[in-house]
Amino acid sequence: MTKGYKMPKGFLWGGAVAAHQLEGGWDVDGKGVSIADVMTAGRNGVPRKVTDGVKEGEVYPNHWGNDFYHCYPEDDKLFAEMGFKCFRTSIAWTRIFPNGDETTPNEAGLKFYDDLFDDLLSHGIQPVVTLSHFEIPYHLVKAYGGFSNRKMIDFFVRFATVVFDRYKDKVKYWMTFNEINNQTAWSDPHPLLQNSGLQLGADDNWEQAMYQAAHYELVASALAVQAGHAINPDFQIGCMVAMCPIYPLTAKPADVMMAERAMQKRYWFGDVHCLGEYPKWLPKYFERKGFDMDITAADLATLKAGTVDYVGFSYYMSFVTKGRDGDQEYDFKEPDDFVENPYVEKSDWGWQIDPTGLRYAMNWMQDRWHLPQFIVENGFGAYDKKEADGSVHDDYRISYFRDHILAMEEAVALDGVDLIGYTPWGCIDLVSASTGEMAKRYGFIYVDADDNGHGSFDRSKKDSFDWFQQVIASDGEDL
Repeated sequence: MTKGYKMPKGFLWGGAVAAHQLEGGWDVDGKGVSIADVMTAGRNGVPRKVTDGVKEGEVYPNHWGNDFYHCYPEDDKLFAEMGFKCFRTSIAWTRIFPNGDETTPNEAGLKFYDDLFDDLLSHGIQPVVTLSHFEIPYHLVKAYGGFSNRKMIDFFVRFATVVFDRYKDKVKYWMTFNEINNQTAWSDPHPLLQNSGLQLGADDNWEQAMYQAAHYELVASALAVQAGHAINPDFQIGCMVAMCPIYPLTAKPADVMMAERAMQKRYWFGDVHCLGEYPKWLPKYFERKGFDMDITAADLATLKAGTVDYVGFSYYMSFVTKGRDGDQEYDFKEPDDFVENPYVEKSDWGWQIDPTGLRYAMNWMQDRWHLPQFIVENGFGAYDKKEADGSVHDDYRISYFRDHILAMEEAVALDGVDLIGYTPWGCIDLVSASTGEMAKRYGFIYVDADDNGHGSFDRSKKDSFDWFQQVIASDGEDL
């Protein structure tokens, strides 16, 4: 048995999900249509389609998820049995404001989260809540162009203020925009839709549109942070970035410089969230590219006044890049400029498995942003086999978590990183955001449902359930 390091008193062990990936109940109790509700099923190697509204004959896995909307009392008991101290989820924007631009919230949606948070708290589990997790109201996409429109700032801040006030005595930890930096892969329409609600045409400048939408999101986040602190000064409101460190392929100076620019382009969002200002290279980049950006002096003051309290982040993998001969500008483009890492293994979905990268990333963020950190996603998607007796032997998942938790603990115990907690992604099987599959399973808890929503939806424990239970009970010493 591997011996780990005991985490500090009060460390928040738990699990993470997103509303649109597990709740189901997509059209009940007044809920509106979100962008997740118009994304069809895909599979490994086959991307999801985005339809113009909900269409007959298409398969939309987010419509049923794992039926958490109706099953959460049973699931919360299982989380408590595992020993969870916290549970990260999101509030579906369309449950609170079905179209997104209303002035009066939907009481049935607010009550659902009241009931969910009360049930979690009755088990001693703190809710950790993301405000916007890939579920922007679809009406805001169609009517306003998503975050290409400055009006979106007011819509988001209204939503944030309503839920901050409603749950001010039930939720302490919040995050604004989930994996806001995934849209650095701006040539891919899915991150642009999921992050910012952008649907662009062939003649649009996709890169400029991404930077403009991200700016409006960052202003909305900063305003939300200020509103939240005014409602409850004890709130801890964080950002959330997808942390995938990007290494140089070799020690060749051009490779090192390209990797540096790649990190700058992927993590400038964190600079603005945490430090309250744009990094010096980025306005120069806008100027060189000829981007006409709507960034006002008032916006810059808002960003400075609305910095976050901590850095929430996901960690699944690392990337590698290399320089180009004769390139003086190092215009890194994700994912075109990624290359294979010969030193790490991959998952069935091609995700590079790199536990040491987690420790490296935590050190990098501590040195750059100087804030507490919270690992709010980390996990291993795999094909699980349910045996005849109902058991699931997922030693591969245990191995993945053991290596990553040890790297996390080394960053805390040996490197002095200030870490709030650790919530593995998809602690219960749910619909994959990238492919729409149930077959890509992450959970400690098996849900009997397939990619088409067929099955009993019964819950059962995998081997990893008992393993993670003992990790939490020992505060990380018993791995």
